[in-house]
Amino acid sequence: MDLDEILSTLGWQDGSRMKCYGRDGSTVIVLHGGPAAFGEADPLAQALSDEFRTYAPWQRRSGEKTLTVAQHVEDLHCLISTRFKGVLPTLVGESWGAMLALAYASEFPDTIASVVLVGCGTFDTASRQKMSEIIQQRTSEEMRSRLSRLDEEVTDPEEQTMAWVEITKPIYDYSPIQSSARPRERFDLKGHDETWRDMMRCQEEDVYPQSFAAIKVPVIMLHGDYDPHPGRMTRNTLRQTIPHMEYREFEKCGHSPWLEKDAREDFLTVLREWIKRHA
Repeated sequence: MDLDEILSTLGWQDGSRMKCYGRDGSTVIVLHGGPAAFGEADPLAQALSDEFRTYAPWQRRSGEKTLTVAQHVEDLHCLISTRFKGVLPTLVGESWGAMLALAYASEFPDTIASVVLVGCGTFDTASRQKMSEIIQQRTSEEMRSRLSRLDEEVTDPEEQTMAWVEITKPIYDYSPIQSSARPRERFDLKGHDETWRDMMRCQEEDVYPQSFAAIKVPVIMLHGDYDPHPGRMTRNTLRQTIPHMEYREFEKCGHSPWLEKDAREDFLTVLREWIKRHA
């Protein structure tokens, strides 16, 4: 299968699983979280389209072959090397997408202009433990009651996962705005679990974050102070291998800054200026 066939298989050729926003400006690729949260980052890509040409590819779904971080990196490289020849795009990754952006940049550091990490996931046990503690502290009795009834109320595992996400939003969002309807296909629980297990394996085997030392392009981490992902702990971990990484924290801001009433404009201003400065 050649590169064009791969892109077609992923739904990136016909636009069914990769949205393009804007016509002018530098090229920006926005990577969604999850894994398998298809369409999650589309509103962010759209918000940047006033100054940049942005792409929001939905990542590979699960299939007969077990999904891995390496497969997602290969898919992204196929896109960049085929669609953006001679262009160095900026990678903007949110949550899991930030982790994928780092994994890609460590493998193909000469193919991109810079990396932006938004609400980046964790890369060590201590950070994950801290995140777990924060989540437990913010889980109200009402949430616990609703979550305990999910097994009876929702039988489909993938629908149950999405219901879990909706119930626990107050843990992750500080003061969210009403966002427009996002394009979304059925959540891929199998793909999510396979990809996340492989990321954990890579961390246990010291692949990540050690391999990030190969990243020489500019990197910035943008993080909300209310995000249960412990931003400063992750910053300190990543700076051991990416000492040039910059860090900016936003007040009254949760896991998705572009959807936060108090932080959205400041976040987008910082993000736009960073992209323009390093394009």
